[in-house]
Amino acid sequence: MYSASFIFKPDQMDDEFHRLNQLIDTAANSTDGYLGAETWQSKDGGVLNAIYYWESLDALKEFSRNPHHLEAKKQYSRWYDGYHIVIAEVIRSYGDDSIPHFTPNDRAKS
Repeated sequence: MYSASFIFKPDQMDDEFHRLNQLIDTAANSTDGYLGAETWQSKDGGVLNAIYYWESLDALKEFSRNPHHLEAKKQYSRWYDGYHIVIAEVIRSYGDDSIPHFTPNDRAKS
């Protein structure tokens, strides 16, 4: 399993941003191997982190070739003051099952 963390400083998010964001969300949800996403923000709200979870690196690569995603990448400077992406392999995920999550709970290895 893989995660793709999109860490960014938002700026002016206009109607075109929201239109593309919805199309990208729809594209992710329709990509085989997409597990889900969660969003976090810094304490001051100045930096956001959208984390997308994928069953495989191939699924993530498939999504990255989506035309709406590619269009948004070309225009990112309109909406962000900067960004950073981290692709990571998820080795383990566990907890007490009180918080639902996209990753499998691996209690045997915790």
